[in-house]
Amino acid sequence: MSDFHLPPAPDLSFDALLDALEAAGEVTRLRLIGLLCEAELTVSELVGILGQSQPRISRHLKLLVDAGLAERHREGAWAFFRLAEPGGALARDLIARVVADDPTLASDRARLELAREARRKQAAAYFAAQATDWDRIRAMHAPDAQVEAAVLDLVGDAPIQALLDLGAGTGRMLELLAPRAVRAVGVDLSPAMLNLARARIEERGLRNVQLRQGDVYAPPVERGAYDLVVIHQVLHFLDDPGRALMEAGRLLRPGGRLIVVDFAAHEEEALREHFAHRRLGFGGEEIAQLMKEAGLALVETRRVAPDAAETGKLTVVVWLARDPRFISDDLRNSKREFA
Repeated sequence: MSDFHLPPAPDLSFDALLDALEAAGEVTRLRLIGLLCEAELTVSELVGILGQSQPRISRHLKLLVDAGLAERHREGAWAFFRLAEPGGALARDLIARVVADDPTLASDRARLELAREARRKQAAAYFAAQATDWDRIRAMHAPDAQVEAAVLDLVGDAPIQALLDLGAGTGRMLELLAPRAVRAVGVDLSPAMLNLARARIEERGLRNVQLRQGDVYAPPVERGAYDLVVIHQVLHFLDDPGRALMEAGRLLRPGGRLIVVDFAAHEEEALREHFAHRRLGFGGEEIAQLMKEAGLALVETRRVAPDAAETGKLTVVVWLARDPRFISDDLRNSKREFA
């Protein structure tokens, strides 16, 4: 399980609280809330777990969405449901008050685990099909553990309120960093990759993570809301990496940080020919200029080179940039006083 702790439930208006309590006060809907506290789930998965018809489950989900307790998001042909905010915090509080060994919720969780196991098998099959290509690329650069150590060192120990992983892929950066965050969001265009990420995140018990299908050029997330954004091994696939960095800058809070991980400039044409890399890495001056155009200040660069005894391998670079805007503690305090 994750060591993540839920933040206090935010205040709701009288009408919103009444709507939420009325929506939760029904057997099937309370069971649905209990399941959505555990994972993001599709209608078909919920039908299988609860043993009820699809129209019935869909009707109850709509009532939960209308009451602000749940939200629906689409990934290709699938639609996932998850707890919404701020109503989701109330939903978690309600379920937390049910005794741990309640037979109804315990039975639902047991069937949920069967659905999760089916997901894991599907993800494992996809990973096995792609593993040869991924292993070939991994063999060309320093071990992932060294790169991740550099990322963690640059991120430091400061608390992370909101984390965003653009191009989340298999979810490794979320697995690495989400335990340090109050909430985390991963965005990827590929439903197959999101399935891999979802299996990984559920295995770690990271309940503070949401996954959304979307393009890094127009991610379906709030602007100005994140104090750490990560773009890990994504830029070399893009036609316009500068545009992606520009969008990442718009998503940062004042003083927020951006971590970019990618290859240093290289000449491995095979990556372009066989693995759809649009760019053969990036030079330091190029990244610095792109960061400047995005309104960000490049703070630090870490190069993770391959073993000197190896030849033909790639250097991975971790760049740390910061939004130069700053809100002083005095200004924050004065805003609270007059709120």
